[in-house]
Amino acid sequence: MMADCIFCKIAGKEIPSTVVYEDETVLAFKDLEPQAPVHVLVIPKKHVESVAALKAEDKELAAHILVDVIPQIARELGVAESGFRVVANTGDEGGQTVKHLHFHLLGGRSLQWPPG
Repeated sequence: MMADCIFCKIAGKEIPSTVVYEDETVLAFKDLEPQAPVHVLVIPKKHVESVAALKAEDKELAAHILVDVIPQIARELGVAESGFRVVANTGDEGGQTVKHLHFHLLGGRSLQWPPG
């Protein structure tokens, strides 16, 4: 945990959020500024800065998020069949505004490409 990280504070329950999924290592909550009818942020509770900062020791965590958690949330929120997008912005030019690894799960409408 990093004391000045907003997502660490959310994971530590210091800042309230609308939780849609939680286990020992992962927290998923509704985005405060949704860009689609379904817009959930999925974060590791452990502070990892970005996809680029993942290490070999994080393989199990990353796989858990992508293989177990995100598909389950998509099913529970009704977008698994119609389709959804998973985005992990990385670095300044990648659009990452919070330096804590997070995956955006977006769905509930037709998503265009390129995203912008």
